[in-house]
Amino acid sequence: MKLLVTGCLGFIGSNFVRHMASNYSDMSFINIDKMGIGSNSRNLEDFEKKESSYTFIKEDISRIKNLEKILDSVDAVINFAAETHVDRSISNPAPFIESNIMGVFNLLEAIRKMDKPIRYVQISTDEIYGDILE
Repeated sequence: MKLLVTGCLGFIGSNFVRHMASNYSDMSFINIDKMGIGSNSRNLEDFEKKESSYTFIKEDISRIKNLEKILDSVDAVINFAAETHVDRSISNPAPFIESNIMGVFNLLEAIRKMDKPIRYVQISTDEIYGDILE
């Protein structure tokens, strides 16, 4: 199975990729990350060097061109890409609208236009879903 993982240079995304790669030997990955404030290129630096099944593309999902070409080679999209620290959206909402709304729209629209079924999983945090009460 080939996954497109967006925002996987963040803490959660990079650990997801490591977990999937260590538990599923037939898994390969294309990673798209704009390398924003929540990204850390060191999170998958060693992984990228040793894994032939890993491709990195530095790109912003809200502006990406040729997304259909990338989607043509994958079975599923796992979207971790998002602006973080939601309290910053009060003083400057534009980056949040671009990434968290337009980026998701771009992914969904490109998937909708594909001639093959592609699974989509949207990941988020407690800042979106709320606190765990227990």
